[in-house]
Amino acid sequence: MLKIGTLFSFALLTSACLWTPGAYAATDIALKTAAENAQPQFIESLREMVMIESGSGDLKGLAQMANVVESRLKALGFATQRHKTTTGAGADMVVGKLQGQGQKKFMLQAHMDTVYQTGILNTQGYKVDGNRIYGPGIADDKGGIAVILHSLAILKERAWKDYAQLTVMFNPDEEVGSIGSGELISQLADQHDVVLSCEPTAAKSVAKNEAVLLGASGATRIDMHVTGKASHAGAAPDLGRNALVELSHQIVQTRDAYKSIPGVQLNWTISQAGTVRNQIPDKAMASADVRTTLPGAAEQLQAALQNTVNTQKLIPETETRVTLLAGRPPYQGGTKAMALAVKAQTIYQELDRKLDIVPMTGGATDAAFAARSDKAAVIESFGLAGWGYHAKDEYIEVDSIVPRLYLMTRMLMELGKQ
Repeated sequence: MLKIGTLFSFALLTSACLWTPGAYAATDIALKTAAENAQPQFIESLREMVMIESGSGDLKGLAQMANVVESRLKALGFATQRHKTTTGAGADMVVGKLQGQGQKKFMLQAHMDTVYQTGILNTQGYKVDGNRIYGPGIADDKGGIAVILHSLAILKERAWKDYAQLTVMFNPDEEVGSIGSGELISQLADQHDVVLSCEPTAAKSVAKNEAVLLGASGATRIDMHVTGKASHAGAAPDLGRNALVELSHQIVQTRDAYKSIPGVQLNWTISQAGTVRNQIPDKAMASADVRTTLPGAAEQLQAALQNTVNTQKLIPETETRVTLLAGRPPYQGGTKAMALAVKAQTIYQELDRKLDIVPMTGGATDAAFAARSDKAAVIESFGLAGWGYHAKDEYIEVDSIVPRLYLMTRMLMELGKQ
């Protein structure tokens, strides 16, 4: 597995070396035409999915999304199964499998949930504006779902069967950490040679070129619980042990604790204490967003925090406990993913377009679950170009549809030959 600095240097090297006019294969005209012909229906698929509100806690909307994607997979010949998430809201995962005549096993994945609350379409509806189409979740990740479904339709028309097994995984809880689907993603990925994950790539307003991704931070939660002693805030404050003051002290003194531990970042983001104004609070808690790039870094941070709060109290007779809620592991694609990224670059050159390789992002991705055991080659960002994820006016760029369909279909066809 390449270190981040090495990966970045290699990415720049491959970008520079491969971008040589005339040093790549000719465009597959028939495939490009098929992608162009698919664009109107692709856009209609986007509209249909965006008009289904499917926030991570919206069971009704997620059920509608599951019905849509499952029916589309069945129409493509896939045998489908539903799996309930093991924790969380209890929505359905949709898994489709198709047997072929080749040697390799491929898995494609995207997620059905969004970060938006029910009713979002009343204020942020589906809208076409030139090269942009706006809508909640349109880039993250309904565009990725559409890339998968329409790429598979194009390959079916070409009677492509150069695979031993083709698996599609759509999960309903990516935006809340995939805590109920991550294990199944890992199990399925371990049964395959290659996993192509379909989160979006950045729009032209943010990045000069579209890209694929080879690394992402893990996402973990750390909680700090302080127990003190309640008392009357006016008549007997000295008899209390103020949990809020102790919590504040511990937050301040631990805010930079991560800097001595490689591969981890800590930010305290939530705190709660007290229920009434005239009582010294006996309970207080805070939660931190923790991002990791190295396995075991979160556990090292938890141990360091616990040691600090045990030995450096401000309020006597208080107790502070630090707990860790494991989330997504870090994603590092390594050498196998780099080989896929280089292949993706050569495919984009067939369209006379440049594709960048991004070595690391601070966001989190389900590619981490797929790559956890390092059995499959896993690469991220086969979705559409877009921006505004998790914010107002999320959009995709229409002119990324054909290149992304071409990339996905050509990638699978080339890998199937090996």
